Amino acid sequence: MEKKVIQVEEKVPVKMLIPLSIQHMFAMFGASVLVPFVLGINPAIVLFMNGVGTLLFIFITKGKSPAYLGSSFAFLAPAGVVIAKYGFEYAQGGFVVVGICGCVLAFIIYKFGTDWIDIVLPPAAMGPVVALIGLELAGNAAENAGLVNVDKVDMRNVIVFLVTLGVAVFGQLLFRGFLSVIPILIAIICGYAAAAICGILDFSAVIEAPWFALPKFHLAKFNMGAIITILPVLLVVTSEHIGHQVVTGKIIGRDLIKEPGLHKTLFSDYFSTALSGLIGSVPTTTYGENIGVMAVTKVYSVQVIGGAAVFSIIVSLCGKMSTLISTIPGPVIGGISILLYGMIGTSGLRILVDSQVDYGINRNLILTSVIFVIGLSGISIDIGSVSLTGMILACVVGMLLSLTFCILDKLHLTNDQ
Repeated sequence: MEKKVIQVEEKVPVKMLIPLSIQHMFAMFGASVLVPFVLGINPAIVLFMNGVGTLLFIFITKGKSPAYLGSSFAFLAPAGVVIAKYGFEYAQGGFVVVGICGCVLAFIIYKFGTDWIDIVLPPAAMGPVVALIGLELAGNAAENAGLVNVDKVDMRNVIVFLVTLGVAVFGQLLFRGFLSVIPILIAIICGYAAAAICGILDFSAVIEAPWFALPKFHLAKFNMGAIITILPVLLVVTSEHIGHQVVTGKIIGRDLIKEPGLHKTLFSDYFSTALSGLIGSVPTTTYGENIGVMAVTKVYSVQVIGGAAVFSIIVSLCGKMSTLISTIPGPVIGGISILLYGMIGTSGLRILVDSQVDYGINRNLILTSVIFVIGLSGISIDIGSVSLTGMILACVVGMLLSLTFCILDKLHLTNDQ
């Protein structure tokens, strides 16, 4: 029997709201706290601002776009350069400027519309770009699980990984009633239990953590060199945002580019980034993990996303709780990610099917073929300290190809018009 769809504006009873919200928080937690760990800052401020940013996103978009804002990975490389040279406060200044420029870009889109998206990213290009959002993360899921890039695979990791993935997969088919909408949460709990049985958990950090602790806020500082180093990420994050809005729209059956509008979602995303950078956190972005949760559960209620944001803020204020959640082992995160990232990849293929892309037309065949190979090839192009690779590079190449095809059409030079 097909699951009941809970749409964006629908209210969810409290007895369902709490576990559904916690499920979303768990889905984003591992990736979101990884960014502050890499940059060398306390994850509590990041969790706090992720929650605040998500609530702002919901408010600005009037609850019409279900999206969770987590820590952005796109800034890691240039931010690392700036931190090494100037310090984290100056990286914050770069985050703020990118956020402000993104808000200006959102205003330009508001004035001139979004019809250009169909020109630079037609379905034959958008489909593979969206698919790559999930597919290029597949290696991360396996690495988190401890199954690749290790001298010897630990069988305990394999067991925990298989338990987590098995419960998530078969829960989709076998769970009934309310359990059928929280398979991800159940899989995480089962995986955590398996990790405890296998003896790979360490609670020493939880014991030492305080019960209550305020996040450490500190204001941004500005330096032109730092700003120029980080500013090119604007293109990367904008491409990622468009892809996420398209795939979310396909999942929930609505055109989010039109309503609430790309200008509103983009402004919300960048406003959150500017605010986060200003007071000591990292940039935010819409999260693929949470898109995957919606695809799996068919629960699209923005109330649930808001609940996850509130829980994120609560966790950031409770030292023991945030430390406990951060002890979720890699094999559990990896097992869940395999399914969630795969769902995102499938959503990209769904764009091709729903749009009835005709591969008898040369341009469609070329666009999809080139984008997939570029995105999965590992090719990287460095522009200053910004590295374009994977989905982002594929998106840029696809946009340039599509724009070139459009120009050739205007000159009546193509043979498939």
